[in-house]
Amino acid sequence: MDQSDAFKNLSPDDILNAIDNAGYRCDGCIYPLNSYENRVYQVGIEDAKPIIAKFYRPGRWSDEAIIEEHNFSFKLAGEELPVIAPLINKDKNSLYHSTAFRFCLFDKVGGRTPELDNPQHLTQIGRTIARIHNFGALEPFKYRNTISIASFGEEASQYLLEHDFIPADLLPAYESLINEVITKVKQRFSNAGTVNYLRLHGDCHLGNILWNDDTPFMVDFDDTMMGPAIQDLWMMLSGDRNYMTSRLYDILDGYCEFREFDPVELHLIEALRTLRIINYSCWIARRWEDPAFPMAFPWFNTQIFWQDHILSLREQSAIMEEPPLEWQLD
Repeated sequence: MDQSDAFKNLSPDDILNAIDNAGYRCDGCIYPLNSYENRVYQVGIEDAKPIIAKFYRPGRWSDEAIIEEHNFSFKLAGEELPVIAPLINKDKNSLYHSTAFRFCLFDKVGGRTPELDNPQHLTQIGRTIARIHNFGALEPFKYRNTISIASFGEEASQYLLEHDFIPADLLPAYESLINEVITKVKQRFSNAGTVNYLRLHGDCHLGNILWNDDTPFMVDFDDTMMGPAIQDLWMMLSGDRNYMTSRLYDILDGYCEFREFDPVELHLIEALRTLRIINYSCWIARRWEDPAFPMAFPWFNTQIFWQDHILSLREQSAIMEEPPLEWQLD
């Protein structure tokens, strides 16, 4: 069985054996957590707190890229930032290999989802992200991805067009619209001009933030990458223009306590949102042969999904005609 098949058929015995071999005595309790790109489980440990085990999807990251992600987390934690870094074994390794699997382990940390309507939560999140960015700006990644229009927009949409996911009667509309949308994304990046790229969390949505003791713990650096600072901020901005502007002020009130924010990056919010919409659909398409994906996303390969997807892109096309959000430091 190759690594891909082994990953698709990852069994409870595989999980328990791997973690036992890593030096932890499992009590047999395994609870799957909400993750599709990798396989993530809460695993009971005899006479100790449960731990979290993440089994990496084969072929997505090299060992070097995973270790670079881990090292970034370790250094952030060393700066006393509230991030959940992997556990290290007695040999000072954080990436484990077990037959066909690569995995890492984390302490279990509880928490709840931050409240977007709570200015104090957003301000504290802004402070934390700014401190991450201060460290992230010190040097570039060597093995991680860089967010780009080519990979997240052009290549992603081309994959969809070439692999028969879009219904035939919707293909002309999608093809015409995607060219228009990507042109507008490029214009937004052009309007922003020269923007600094730094090491980021990369996937900073509310599901990756645990609110615990008035502190936002940042989890799951699996998509850490090089990109503009606004990439770690815009996912907390949705709704109408007035609502987003209020939330933006809340976040940047905290962010600017620790790091300067360049307002030209506001040109990129809707461009980055558009790239995420395109890339998200491509992500599901690329994983469709994994049995977990048709089960988790049964609506994906349907007419109504692609109608809604095209509608979302049309809405984004219209929004990118509007001026960017406005903000100025008080």
